[in-house]
Amino acid sequence: MSMVTLPGLKELIESISRERNLPRLAVQSAIREALLKGYERYRRAQNLERKQFDEDYFENFEVELDIEGEGFRVLSTKTIVEAVNNTDHQISLDEVQQVAPEAQLGDSVVLDVTPDQGEFGRMAAMQTKQVLAQKLRDQQRQMVQEEFQDLEGTVLQARVLRFERQSVVLAVSSGFGQPEVEAELPKREQLPNDNYRANATFKVYLKKVSQGQQRGPQLLVSRADAGLVVYLFANEVPEIEDEVVRIVAVAREANPPSRYVGPRTKIAVDTLDRDVDPVGACIGARGSRIQVVVNELRGEKIDVIRWSPDPATYIANALSPARVDEVRLMDPESRQTHVLVAEDQLSLAIGKEGQNVRLAARLTGWKIDIKDKAKYDYAGEDAKFLAVRTKYQSEESEEDDLEYEEEFEDENHDGLEDEDTFDNDDDE
Repeated sequence: MSMVTLPGLKELIESISRERNLPRLAVQSAIREALLKGYERYRRAQNLERKQFDEDYFENFEVELDIEGEGFRVLSTKTIVEAVNNTDHQISLDEVQQVAPEAQLGDSVVLDVTPDQGEFGRMAAMQTKQVLAQKLRDQQRQMVQEEFQDLEGTVLQARVLRFERQSVVLAVSSGFGQPEVEAELPKREQLPNDNYRANATFKVYLKKVSQGQQRGPQLLVSRADAGLVVYLFANEVPEIEDEVVRIVAVAREANPPSRYVGPRTKIAVDTLDRDVDPVGACIGARGSRIQVVVNELRGEKIDVIRWSPDPATYIANALSPARVDEVRLMDPESRQTHVLVAEDQLSLAIGKEGQNVRLAARLTGWKIDIKDKAKYDYAGEDAKFLAVRTKYQSEESEEDDLEYEEEFEDENHDGLEDEDTFDNDDDE
């Protein structure tokens, strides 16, 4: 069998495998596919009869690598026929029976169609090189997807590599001893207090492993996601890991709408063990546990509050550190509430540019209106909500009546049609 030699093939496979962290078998597969594309280019250039090659024309061809001999062969699977119409896909019975008398029509044979060493051509070699680079990139993308797919929603250690536009490109690893791969930290996922200097290390939350053939890093990571706060507390508070204390809800504003307001998080915790204080467990002795989390988040303000099944108590806790006098659940259906506080607590309850009440609303799922208790008109506010509720119920009742009338008319119309049919039958 003939062979096109590729000096240094074995060493090439080894070096690509090391540099790109790919298994040798994956590299060999990429080389075979690239050489097959090169052979297609060679055959198209050789096409003196100007045949039209379909997309699947070369599916019966394959490349065989000879690692030790440092070369390759091209093999073609052909069908045995009586009269040959296409020499790339068919071979005559007479020709095969000269070497294999037992051959029959319809059988398949594999033939060596390797071109001569000098015939492969410069253009075919260039095509091979381009396809090889693309196939190796595809192999790497596939490896990254398989390696990190199960790690979505977890926290990884990252190291700053470089900056691209407003994004930071980080090096992350899936585990001890595993090679690093690139991840993108977009501007919207960064923390304003972080200093992303070269080789600085951070903990990042893996948000998404991208699929497809896009260029650049496949991993999207975040420093602003609430999942990072949950991980840091779970890592620092043994009671959370042991499931004695549970995190019920988290509301985070890592990138506030105004530069005059700093990042802030509210986290609601609870426990079924009466002997355990869930808030105290998260804060730690003299704030030791929460301080570790705050340091990792570069000074972000964190409020740990006690969750309660009673909405009024939960809302009051969520507005910490403000002191709440009364919580009025005005409309439980639409989850609207009035929170009454003393005049000196108004600004604290609302927070700078509304941040405190905004986070409390996200945490609890209620629409919260902060009111000055001294100026609050109980009767007037109750009347307003009663009027709105009455109007809403009246509109709902009208809609129900309209739907009922339409259904009644449809039923009567169907009934009349049935009667007409019945009368016609009687007439007959």
